[in-house]
Amino acid sequence: MVMKNVKNVHFWQIDHKVKNIFEVKGVIILPSLEAWQKFAWTRKWFEKKPKEGYFVWIKKQVNFPLAACITIASPKISQDLTNFLVIERGIKAKANVVCNAAKNYLCGIHKAKGKILLKKGASLDYHHLHQWGQKDNVFPDYEFILEKDSQLIYNYKNLFPPQILQLKTVIHSGENSSTNLNIIVNGRNSKIRVRDAIFFEGKNSQGIVRLRLVGRENSKIIAQSLILAKSSGKGHLDCQGLLVDRTAKISLVPALICQNKNAQITHEASIGKISEEELTYLRMRGLTEKEAIDLIVSGFLTA
Repeated sequence: MVMKNVKNVHFWQIDHKVKNIFEVKGVIILPSLEAWQKFAWTRKWFEKKPKEGYFVWIKKQVNFPLAACITIASPKISQDLTNFLVIERGIKAKANVVCNAAKNYLCGIHKAKGKILLKKGASLDYHHLHQWGQKDNVFPDYEFILEKDSQLIYNYKNLFPPQILQLKTVIHSGENSSTNLNIIVNGRNSKIRVRDAIFFEGKNSQGIVRLRLVGRENSKIIAQSLILAKSSGKGHLDCQGLLVDRTAKISLVPALICQNKNAQITHEASIGKISEEELTYLRMRGLTEKEAIDLIVSGFLTA
């Protein structure tokens, strides 16, 4: 499903073609290749010349969410995106990003390598929604750099998983910065690997990681989460898996590494199944077994 009201999306790409760029005062929005050519300073961040993707530079305060939509609409398309988002000092920003397949069974490949830079005192509320077809292969790889006093909320949600999903998220936390990372994945007939890491690199940084992973039929999910405290700070990992089907498998691998005596990092991890008591209670209220399971899963993902 393509994002609604795409005419108002600030960057919209279908397959390899940029369909629309909606200009915003105080914000520079360009295809990544054009930004590479126009702004020499971006090249150290892109690392190599980008083929496709978006560049967003928020230079002044914007009081509404910026939106991007990246869609696969044709069979056997292979996207290779390089994205770069920069938020200047003291600016509070919101972003809604949708990456999806317009139809099922397109057998597409979506690779996205992104960098998000929050300069001193900036904040970002980032909502990232993925919706894919059952034969797609998807490889998102995002790195967040948080300068002093910056704040990040990053919500990743994938309720319609592809055949293969490899999700990587790395956050570098500067002095007095804070991170709230939430990852929701609903596995079904898919192989999923989630890797996330927060590095406390500046004193008094804080971070919370929250994973909610559901294993439905024939899904294999491996989640590796890390908090590494190089400086003083507080962090917590909260990893939870829910097995719905006997053919599903979930593996949670939380890790804490502390290199500073003034850091405090903790974790909790659990994998459970749907309670027969809950199913019986809901079926007595008139729900079918499928409706009851869907309701329980929905509650787990939003808890």
